[in-house]
Amino acid sequence: MRTLGIDYGDRHIGLALSDSLGITAQPFGCYTLKGPEENRKFFRELVEGHDVGEIVIGFPLRMDGTTGTRADKTRSFGDWLEKAVHRPIVFWDERLTTREALQILREQNVRGRRKKDAEDQVSAVIILSAYLEKKRYERDAPPDA
Repeated sequence: MRTLGIDYGDRHIGLALSDSLGITAQPFGCYTLKGPEENRKFFRELVEGHDVGEIVIGFPLRMDGTTGTRADKTRSFGDWLEKAVHRPIVFWDERLTTREALQILREQNVRGRRKKDAEDQVSAVIILSAYLEKKRYERDAPPDA
């Protein structure tokens, strides 16, 4: 089973998918939100068509660790998505993800419209990669003695 990574925005959602072993994260495009039924159909088809077992959504905490309106909107989206696709949702701290994504795009000389389109995807890959790394660490860590 794969893991879907999401960088949620008010209109655009960056997507990333893991490989079936849960080792790597690849960009999977962006989705522009539409109406509730169209959104439900899109995510159901994505989850079923790519054997997604869990979904990781970047959770926008403030630098001091508190939540705000952006985090509330993200949590609402995650709750809706969990009901729509019947897969577990994990919220992942995404602080500084956008900054890291922009740095990567700068290094690749991505500019203009391509930069905005790629920013959400790269952020989703960073979120998913960090989550997969944590899962590998937890799986491979020696038991406490």
